[in-house]
Amino acid sequence: MSISQAKQVLKIEAEGILSLLDRIGPDFLKAVDLIMECHQGRVIITGIGKSGLIGQKIAATFNSTGTPSLFLHPVEAMHGDLGIVNPGDVVLAISYSGETAELNALMPSLKKREVKIIAMTGGANSSLADSADAVINVAVPREACPLGVVPTASTTATLAMGDALAVVLLNRKKFEQRDFRRNHPGGKLGERLKVSVSEVMLTDKQIPMVRADASLLEAISVLNDVNIGAVLIMQNQDNVVGILTDGDIRRLVNNSMRLDALNVSDIMTADPKSIKEDLMAADALSIMQRHEVTILPVKDNENRLVGILHLHDLLGKGEFRVLV
Repeated sequence: MSISQAKQVLKIEAEGILSLLDRIGPDFLKAVDLIMECHQGRVIITGIGKSGLIGQKIAATFNSTGTPSLFLHPVEAMHGDLGIVNPGDVVLAISYSGETAELNALMPSLKKREVKIIAMTGGANSSLADSADAVINVAVPREACPLGVVPTASTTATLAMGDALAVVLLNRKKFEQRDFRRNHPGGKLGERLKVSVSEVMLTDKQIPMVRADASLLEAISVLNDVNIGAVLIMQNQDNVVGILTDGDIRRLVNNSMRLDALNVSDIMTADPKSIKEDLMAADALSIMQRHEVTILPVKDNENRLVGILHLHDLLGKGEFRVLV
């Protein structure tokens, strides 16, 4: 019985998030625009109770991804903390019902400070929605609580909508890994990304390479021996002219090509993306992300090959599986 109940809770909460898909529309885009236009200000996030806790997490996510934010408790705001709100700020007010008395009592004072207000609420026709410049509707079909009163699916959906807003803003601001690193100087990932490429690259015999006139079978042999997913194609000892990956080989097999009849120059990717050895690991990660590659040849200032960098070596094998 307990297992079936737990599964039912997860199903209801998943349904709640999926129900938000149809509510992403003009007001969501208006909210994004309001925050993007807030060049010198911040996003002030406010809410009380469970909504307040969700608001604190959304504020943390915003700060982590390039949107300066802080959380303001509505009761504390009415007793002096309102002074942190400046003209030009944007307020994200969270209340599922839209009728939270403490929050609505704050709205007139916020309007006098010439701020824009975004309401994140399940009450599209509520008092909070009436006070807002943009309304993000987070209504869910039902709560996971059998009594229908404990915020469960509604808080999950609100948190998910906050993540959606943060990610859209991240992309609009062209926030990259180097920016992420600056905001996370104390984290394990941040520490690893602060080192130079030369400190994490593979060198010497660890670099898989073959001559430009080598056969494809020779290249496959090197691929298998070194086993990092690619082999560099060399014009001479330190001049990279191409790259051949495991994926290239798989595509040939799928197309029923005769591997023994090909040279590496027939199928290599010429002039592959590369990075200089004195740049930061965060720069390498940014290049990999931008060009959707996992391997970079590393060159010195005279454009000679000095190493090779794999995504796994950059992040630490087994340490990081996903990136924020």
